[in-house]
Amino acid sequence: MRVAAAVLLSVALVSQPADLRSTVTTWTDAHRQAVLDELIALLSIPNVARDKPNIRRNAEHIRGMLARRGFTAEILETTGNPLVYGSLVVPGATRTVLYYCHYDGQPVDPPRWRQPDPFTPVMRGEGADARIYARSSSDDKAPIVALLTALDAMKSAHLSPSSNVKVIFEGEEEAGSVSLVPAIARYRDRLKADLMIILDGPGHSSGRPTVAFGARGIATVNVTVYGPKTGVHSGNYGNWIPNPAMRLAQLLASMKSDDGRVTIAGYYDAVPPLSAEDRAMLDGVPEDTDRMLKTFGVAEPEKAFPKLQYALQYPTLNVRGLVSAYVGAGARTIIPDRATAALDLRLVKETAADLLLAKLRAHIEKQGYHLVDADPDDATRAKFSRIAGIEIDSPPTEAFRTPASDPQARAVVAAITRTFGQPPVQLRTLGGTVPITPFIKAMGFPALIVPTVNFDNNQHEENENLRLTTFFDSISVIAALLRM
Repeated sequence: MRVAAAVLLSVALVSQPADLRSTVTTWTDAHRQAVLDELIALLSIPNVARDKPNIRRNAEHIRGMLARRGFTAEILETTGNPLVYGSLVVPGATRTVLYYCHYDGQPVDPPRWRQPDPFTPVMRGEGADARIYARSSSDDKAPIVALLTALDAMKSAHLSPSSNVKVIFEGEEEAGSVSLVPAIARYRDRLKADLMIILDGPGHSSGRPTVAFGARGIATVNVTVYGPKTGVHSGNYGNWIPNPAMRLAQLLASMKSDDGRVTIAGYYDAVPPLSAEDRAMLDGVPEDTDRMLKTFGVAEPEKAFPKLQYALQYPTLNVRGLVSAYVGAGARTIIPDRATAALDLRLVKETAADLLLAKLRAHIEKQGYHLVDADPDDATRAKFSRIAGIEIDSPPTEAFRTPASDPQARAVVAAITRTFGQPPVQLRTLGGTVPITPFIKAMGFPALIVPTVNFDNNQHEENENLRLTTFFDSISVIAALLRM
């Protein structure tokens, strides 16, 4: 297997023009402002998934961008937000690559941004660290513009893609992609390909091109601990009426050890020991712990998984939000009626969502709680002293992983290697979730993720940003894929 891979790489190195990167860079340097203008125009269209009129504006705008590059471009209607599809047939090509991005973004909280409007892009910084601040600047509109810019740069040098190019751009990824999978049956013929490349997520902190062979899945769940039927006076009834916020804190503490390991029985059982090849891949990722901890303002990682790449190989249990009664200026001296924790469970390929959720339920019951599916009635309150509810927030998304030995995966790695003179950083799995695993399974093609934006982009947070140096480097990465 290793010999075959070496032969493939050596042939690829001979067949690829050595100056592809410089060709692309020279063109983008000369057209830098025009490229940025196109990116800014796209970022200026609000794109929260529930904002249907602006989502439609985004789709039509992107369809026009594709058409101007010679794509057969169309809007594909779904039960929810539209897909944007494009096809570029290359004479003589024997491979078809489907590129996936999403054009919707996370909701915004404007007062928390350092600018009046998250959809009016602002440039800050100088030199190599100049950045554009706007919602979806990194997640996930930048790769759309980078892909089309790579085609522009190649065309100027009379270089055609080596594969037929298809694109599918989604408008509700940040809302769970609920309409994407049902659309497969309707549009299967258009979506056929030999390989899917997902342009999403942050690259390695070293700035080197990155390839991820899979992504974790996710299950989101709300856990509510119930107290009195209504909030009661904390002076009159403190030390007597149980406090659901305190009980919730204790319940959450029972789920993880001090070193960060999940203590729910059997939580890691489905994950097999890492093979020697797996460990070699993980150890081959450049270690950048000190820089990342400094960037995020954290003194040390959790002790159970001190190396990030090893941490990504296991399912997580994360508290993504807490709510109970009031804080700040609205705080009241009460014992609340309830307390809720919003959890997300990141899944790896070996851990099915239903099994982990069942283990979570069993753990809560083991702590003495009676579980309910809705607010408890008087009879339930009278019978059980500890009551909790579990609500599945949205349908889970399973993880996926393509073997690194897959021929299409090797071709991707070889293409980047010959363009940049060294192999890309290769990740066994990406920490985040791309909610299209059912899509990948239904279509039956291998899928890889090629992240193209800076690691410190405030993805899903306020003040999301795109480092321009990383953005322009990504155009050469995508050109390498197009010439694969």
